[in-house]
Amino acid sequence: MSGAPGGLGDRAFEAEGGGAYARVPLGLLVAGSLVLGASGFAPPAGRLNWFLEVLPVLLGIGAFVTTYRRFPFSHLVYVGAFLHLLILVYGGYYTYALTPLGNWAKDAFHLARNHYDRVGHVALGFFPVLILREIYLRRTALEQGGWFTFAMLGIVLGIAAFWELIEWWTTLLVAGDVGQAYLGTQGDPWDAHWDMFLALIGAAVSLRLLSRAHDRSIARIPRRAA
Repeated sequence: MSGAPGGLGDRAFEAEGGGAYARVPLGLLVAGSLVLGASGFAPPAGRLNWFLEVLPVLLGIGAFVTTYRRFPFSHLVYVGAFLHLLILVYGGYYTYALTPLGNWAKDAFHLARNHYDRVGHVALGFFPVLILREIYLRRTALEQGGWFTFAMLGIVLGIAAFWELIEWWTTLLVAGDVGQAYLGTQGDPWDAHWDMFLALIGAAVSLRLLSRAHDRSIARIPRRAA
């Protein structure tokens, strides 16, 4: 494994045993699975829309589970992924344009639309950038600095743009009413642009606020797995 700057990666300390370390991701996996399962019983927007919205959650859970033995992530990444799961499942349950929380904010602050989808796209940058950061710190020779940050933000922006393409393709393939609910533009012609911009902002804020805490969390990964 490539070393990471500041003692990360190869030099991670044997601060916890593997079994003790696994308690946090296992607990989050159980809690997340319960939330996900409960949300699928009778979603107001229908199960097809719910499935389309939570599919990234299912794929993410599968990826974390299958890679755990070879590449367990830091606890901070797992907690962030769980919070991201809650945001996505809530939006998938109601559809992003009809979430009660977004409607409350719309009425309380006299907004023109339900802005919960904006929260979802900020989260698309805020949490996944930590996953990218950890992979690059632990598996490449890239060092932290201006170019490293530029690379992380560029990848997030690329993911956000590709996500807009996925939304477009999905809308074309599924039934019109479900597709429109899934797309959730609410008549805003600049919706895709806002979504990409907010993901970029979310990633930048996350790197600014959480990089040091993330470094400390990486350092607590057991040596055998780092």
